[in-house]
Amino acid sequence: MSVIAEIIDTLENKIAKLFSKIQFLEKNNHELGAKLNHASQIISQQSQEIEVLKKQYEALKLANTLLGSEDNKRDTKLKINSLIREIDYCIAQLSD
Repeated sequence: MSVIAEIIDTLENKIAKLFSKIQFLEKNNHELGAKLNHASQIISQQSQEIEVLKKQYEALKLANTLLGSEDNKRDTKLKINSLIREIDYCIAQLSD
């Protein structure tokens, strides 16, 4: 009978260790899930900031082009020609 008692004690110890490990893993999983949610929120915020900064960059680039900076002379000429074509089109529409 003592052999059976030892086996039962060993099983009980192993089961207790397994429950302890399960609790630890569940806690760890919960913490990792919270970290993942936090990281997802940060990524979302940064993506929005990137989009805002891209729009600001494009606006600044357009402003520099319209101001005729030395770096963007060709772009400036193209933009002015495009604006002139649009104005001519509007005038033609108004004339009809």
